[in-house]
Amino acid sequence: MNYITNHERPGVYSAYEASAIVRGSSSGAVVGVVAKGDPLTGNHGESFRLYAYEEAVSLFGEEKIITKLCALLFQNGASGLVVVPVEGDANYEAAFALLKEEEEPTVLFCDTAVSTVQNALKASVEEASALRRERIGVVCAGAGETVQELVARAASLNSERMVLIAPGTLEETVPEVMLAAAVAGAIAGEADPAVPLGGCVLSGVTGISAAYTEEGVDALIRGGVTVVERRGGEISVVRGVTTRTKTGGVSDQTWRELTTIRIVDDVIPALRNALRSRFTRSKNIAQVRSAIRSQVIMELEEKLRREIITGYGEVTTKALADSPTVCLVEFSFTVAHGLNQIWLAAKITV
Repeated sequence: MNYITNHERPGVYSAYEASAIVRGSSSGAVVGVVAKGDPLTGNHGESFRLYAYEEAVSLFGEEKIITKLCALLFQNGASGLVVVPVEGDANYEAAFALLKEEEEPTVLFCDTAVSTVQNALKASVEEASALRRERIGVVCAGAGETVQELVARAASLNSERMVLIAPGTLEETVPEVMLAAAVAGAIAGEADPAVPLGGCVLSGVTGISAAYTEEGVDALIRGGVTVVERRGGEISVVRGVTTRTKTGGVSDQTWRELTTIRIVDDVIPALRNALRSRFTRSKNIAQVRSAIRSQVIMELEEKLRREIITGYGEVTTKALADSPTVCLVEFSFTVAHGLNQIWLAAKITV
């Protein structure tokens, strides 16, 4: 037994220990993680729920890259992780399929710049979202990729649900994926979907390998790449964008801002959940349809109050003539836009 004191004088004695404990944010979202790792349990291809860095240390060991990724995700705002460790590139698709069945994750992250794997993540994210499990995928750039190569990588993804982070590397001894993990944690940690990611300071990262010219930053953002830079001694996001830059091969900025898809993923599931909880085993009659309309308006008013949307149009409900058990609810809303720039136009009299 370890005694706090060996003195004989009566009194109350104390001792303390200090440790750096990294736990998930109480307001953040859950991140699904697929990364190369060797769990001490020996169970590859299984999912593990983690809510603190210490759990990752116990599962993988303190010095493993996958453990450091978990730390960055927690440090930057993730409330919890669903981690699927893999042994090689061939196992990623199976891991994505496993995460697709999970309901909790709203952000998915993988640790490789291999294009085929990133496109498999894109397919998984889009399939899960179509099944009412909306989520966003975050991926890293390849080491040393040029601006042109990064724009081409974003174009190959071209999805409002995929976010590509650049530059690719932090330090020579640290894989390029670390920076993307920090951004994924920051996305999960932002509770208000209408707040832009630009200017968000990243925790746990100390350096980046590439600094772009202003022309390079412009080209990357227009090409669907989320750029991170060092400014004022801090590592921060320049602007959060998705890789969706074209529709049908034609340039389209509708889904460029990351906040747009995040707002959609906030509003639509909220309406869906509210209606599901209130109108299970209901009749498709005028009185019930009126109550559904009122519920939708109430939810939209709440989003308007929280400044997630800036307005909404008329809400209508009707029973479909050719499918009388279906109530069709039609409405529109306008997303709140983040403030990216302030323009000063001064007229000076001398």
